[in-house]
Amino acid sequence: MSVTSRIMELAVRARAAARRVARAETSIKNKALMNMAQGLKAHQAAIQAENARDVAEAREAGLSAAMLDRLTLSDSVISSMITGLHEVAALPDPVGAVTGMWRRPNGLMVGRMRIPLGVIGFIYESRPNVTVDAAALCLKSGNAVILKGGSEALRSNLILTGIMQEALNAAGIHPDAVQVVDTTDRAAVKELLAMEDYVDIIIPRGGEGLIRFVTENSRIPVLKHYKGVCHVYVDAGADLNMAVEICYNAKVQRPGVCNAMETMLVHQDVAAQFLPAMAERFNQAGVELRGCERTLSLLLQTRAAMESDWPAEFLDLILAVKVVADMDEALDHIAQYGSNHTEAIVTSDYQRAQRFLREVDSSLVLVNASTRFNDGGQLGLGAEIGINTSKLHAFGPMGLEELTTTKFIAYGDGQVRA
Repeated sequence: MSVTSRIMELAVRARAAARRVARAETSIKNKALMNMAQGLKAHQAAIQAENARDVAEAREAGLSAAMLDRLTLSDSVISSMITGLHEVAALPDPVGAVTGMWRRPNGLMVGRMRIPLGVIGFIYESRPNVTVDAAALCLKSGNAVILKGGSEALRSNLILTGIMQEALNAAGIHPDAVQVVDTTDRAAVKELLAMEDYVDIIIPRGGEGLIRFVTENSRIPVLKHYKGVCHVYVDAGADLNMAVEICYNAKVQRPGVCNAMETMLVHQDVAAQFLPAMAERFNQAGVELRGCERTLSLLLQTRAAMESDWPAEFLDLILAVKVVADMDEALDHIAQYGSNHTEAIVTSDYQRAQRFLREVDSSLVLVNASTRFNDGGQLGLGAEIGINTSKLHAFGPMGLEELTTTKFIAYGDGQVRA
């Protein structure tokens, strides 16, 4: 079967399944999610065996340490996947919720009802755990999903999808509600992006190159974020011990993810006291610092930052550092180089904290907390399908509610328009 025929078949089957899952009762969807959790636990050894084959090939192909980390399904990652399924099952079902009813002068009652988006095409790299997160959210929100993971994770994605399809079938939901593109042929992505008669929305999740390719080639609306250039600004008068812990966590805890800090901004009044201690902590973790001129004067062994470092998403133990004169300069820098993803301020001043919250234009803005909290699970959404940095439809982590839209409904008792 040609790639075109295969993708067309997946899309047609997904469209038919979407009608069925859209009307599935909450209890049935939750049963399927719990079946999935049980299936992951029962087949953990088989999952990790297939994943190990993917990881071995990826290592031979020269994938970076950060990419290998994303690809690996460790015991803790699988445990987190199972926990995520339980959390999604416990969340309120948004489908069918009616909000904002109001009465018109003619007696007509008007409101909005939440409905699924339909068929979601989800295109992503590495992270086979995302396969389960995406399927869970799409199912609970009443959508069908076509999953197109990276070639480096094909074996992992195939076994995970097979387990989930068995779980769906056992719960009485057609397994076509969750399908995976089972080829590494790059033409498959373009074919999927052309299925506007069957697929309602495309959500890409991965590097900037993937996002731009999808956006430029899709005939279908795309929810996207190009990259996560996240900043932490250490303000004058900040609790510097707190700042050290926040900045260390934001950069080091998991550097290869989109909500990791990529640039640290430091107010000039605290730079001399803060930067040496912070640099020592980063040095112990193997972080390479790239600093502005004022940073270099305080940290003599630091590499000079290039202009290309300020908008960079390193996804590695590399950090750009800039000393700023004041909050205005920090805000200007974020506005120029940020990616509308995540920004944080460490400050003891309430008014400056409020100003930062109001003026920074990102999907999550934090006060005295790590950028690593921009995550659906951490923010109470359960799992997430991605973080949208465009403002149309949804801004920020996309959980259940963000995978639905609303339609108008009206109740009448015989009204006709004059």
